[in-house]
Amino acid sequence: MKVLMHLTLLGALAGAAHAGPLAVDPALPAYRARPVSVASEAPYRLRDGSVYIVGNDGMKELLELSNALFEKSHPGIRFTMLLEGSSTGIGGLTATVSALAPMGREAWPADLLGFKEAFGYLPLDVHIGYDGYARGAGHKNPPAIYVNAKNPLAGLSMAQVARVFTRGAPGGEITHWRELGLDGAWAEHEIHVIGPHDDGGFATSTRVALMGARPFARGYQEMPKFADTIAAVAADPDAMALGQWGDPKTLASGIKLLPLAAGEATAPALPTPRNVQAGR
Repeated sequence: MKVLMHLTLLGALAGAAHAGPLAVDPALPAYRARPVSVASEAPYRLRDGSVYIVGNDGMKELLELSNALFEKSHPGIRFTMLLEGSSTGIGGLTATVSALAPMGREAWPADLLGFKEAFGYLPLDVHIGYDGYARGAGHKNPPAIYVNAKNPLAGLSMAQVARVFTRGAPGGEITHWRELGLDGAWAEHEIHVIGPHDDGGFATSTRVALMGARPFARGYQEMPKFADTIAAVAADPDAMALGQWGDPKTLASGIKLLPLAAGEATAPALPTPRNVQAGR
């Protein structure tokens, strides 16, 4: 069984899809290293004898630390990594040149088609943790829902997000701000829905996994880059955007990260590291 491992970059969107805190069970026995050998003919073993790993660049620090611990416990085992993004991980696994496929997200359906065609099954997904939002330079912001900074909306449930962004959701489509509880001048304004291209990547995977696989709203405006999405939200008080992974430096002062909730009975929460640790 070939292994896919992923660390969910927990944005407001991803956070609402999972529940429950993750903690180490104190009852687990202490780790005891067992003998490990790498077959000389293994396709992921390089000429220098090291084990090759291809995958997510955002997991570089985590992998370096875990590799160092493994090498200490298993003398003779070494690793070489090529970390250029999650989208490279499944390709390396499918080509059998990578022992693992470290990813900062769940695999998209498009990622898995080639693997399943090659092997007849899907890779084993080992979910190793969650990550918080805006960790600073060198780290990408994870997916989230953004509105204009002037927007008074306090938060949404994932069901409401689906009704705003897609057609045919239970309860009907949400097209105006009054349907989300805003009154006064906001009440009659139409929601301008913005997001990435529906091209088989992030946007497609998100609507399939979290929005019932329904098509995007008729007025959904596709943006080529994260920076374009953010700029559009900052310029339009009526905009609501599905934001993909992006450089924190592209964030503008005119936007607001929207707190989200898994269900109607749950209070919306921002994906701060503390909220992530608490399982919110």
